[in-house]
Amino acid sequence: MQAGPTAAPAVTRASARPEPALLRRHPALAALPRVALTELPTPVAPLVCDAIPSGALYVKRDDCTSPLYGGNKARKLEFVLGAARARGARRLVTTGGIGTHHGLATTIFGATLGMRTTVVVVPQPITPHVRVQLLALVAHGAELVPAGNVAAAAAQVVRVLAIATLRGERPALVPTGGSSAAGDVGFVSAGFELAEQVAAGLVPEPAEIYVPLGSGGTLAGLALGIRLAGLRSRVVGVLVTDILPPSAARLARMANATLALLRRADPTIPDARLAPADFAIDRAELGPGYGTPTRAGEAAAARARDAGLALEPTYTAKCFAAVLARIESGSAPGPLLFWNTVSSVDPLRSARGHPSEADLPPAIRRWLATGTT
Repeated sequence: MQAGPTAAPAVTRASARPEPALLRRHPALAALPRVALTELPTPVAPLVCDAIPSGALYVKRDDCTSPLYGGNKARKLEFVLGAARARGARRLVTTGGIGTHHGLATTIFGATLGMRTTVVVVPQPITPHVRVQLLALVAHGAELVPAGNVAAAAAQVVRVLAIATLRGERPALVPTGGSSAAGDVGFVSAGFELAEQVAAGLVPEPAEIYVPLGSGGTLAGLALGIRLAGLRSRVVGVLVTDILPPSAARLARMANATLALLRRADPTIPDARLAPADFAIDRAELGPGYGTPTRAGEAAAARARDAGLALEPTYTAKCFAAVLARIESGSAPGPLLFWNTVSSVDPLRSARGHPSEADLPPAIRRWLATGTT
């Protein structure tokens, strides 16, 4: 996820480590295909926010996962693109809304590995943020294929994969949001990373950890990682999509598929399967639907900006609104941790050329002109 640059609060980053925390704890997992895309650990620090008591709120700065493009996607793509590279893929195919952060991250990181990216995109509400994302996609070389709805997108993905196969590009399908058994390993490792920071005294063990809930991989992987790492924190997913929203049962299946993958590589990992009851979903901040800004989200983004964080309206502003509501209700059971999944890197700054909306496919230009959603 991406937002415009902003002044960031002072944070202290430890020296970048060559491997994620999970692989340090379980060296046998180094056999999993992976490419190094992140600079870890990401900082964790108190978040000083107006009217919030001292010590009640902390932030995990995953906006700093990579100097190329930060946010939560880099953690997943390390393993997803590692698998694609292992099979010799030269074309990546993925999907998302026209303002897709995942599609942009896939394009940027894929290019560093010599892979071209096709993103099949569906309409979403037109905001200034969406327009910036579209220009960044074009600037970084994404091939955009418009589709009017989810069903049409599925058909376009099949077509694109077939054409790329005939061209000898050995295409790899990258799941929406990077959420898959392999991709979610990145957030299992994030749970171990947080446990190390708690043990080092950098942050108290959070009572609750808040992440946006879209495709579900961040929540599923992190909940599993928290359990395996021995933390007692409750992970809360703030629902931000009404397009195939993941249920608690689906999240449990996702987490357990990742657990099975890990245990095949290292049988010493405990059989810590999760149940639907292990997943908390906050549905109060969705508003009219995916990508539509809400008043609560806009107010939360303004308060975050005053604290030095730049959020965006689709994911992180709604998630932070849920955090603020929880604290201000007086019912929070202890310190809360806001996991900032937006990128603090301006993707146009590192792009080649200066694209305009005239460079977009005609169908997408029509969506922008009419505001069609």
